[in-house]
Amino acid sequence: MSVIQELIRQEDNGTISFGNYLLDSKKKVLDFEVKGDLYKVKTFKEITKLEKNGKMILEVVPGATVHNFNMTEKGANFVLEGNEDLQLTLELAPEMEYKILVDSVNVGKIKTNMAGKVNFSVEMQQDVTKTVEIKKMN
Repeated sequence: MSVIQELIRQEDNGTISFGNYLLDSKKKVLDFEVKGDLYKVKTFKEITKLEKNGKMILEVVPGATVHNFNMTEKGANFVLEGNEDLQLTLELAPEMEYKILVDSVNVGKIKTNMAGKVNFSVEMQQDVTKTVEIKKMN
């Protein structure tokens, strides 16, 4: 996999890929339309942030490339690429419990706050991608 040169794109399977952690200065794309929703991405080596219809969806520090991002009412899944360990903030349903899997390994449960935000980290290695799944618990 590689960084997203156009900063955000829709994939053939309907997911979106975004971010370029190799940029030295901040770049952004506004009003990228997918299925009637407007996305905004800001990205560079220090942060990658995705907004949907003016609402923060995902923030990754330091910057990363996110491949095949898909979000539903049951959670989210995507593939991460970056040069160092990443701290993620993801907005989900408020006050719900989720299970986090990294490369199909259950790394624990996390409960969203009243705003629906969760924070977690993913250990990265250069030139290695990680598959992340966040699943709502019943």
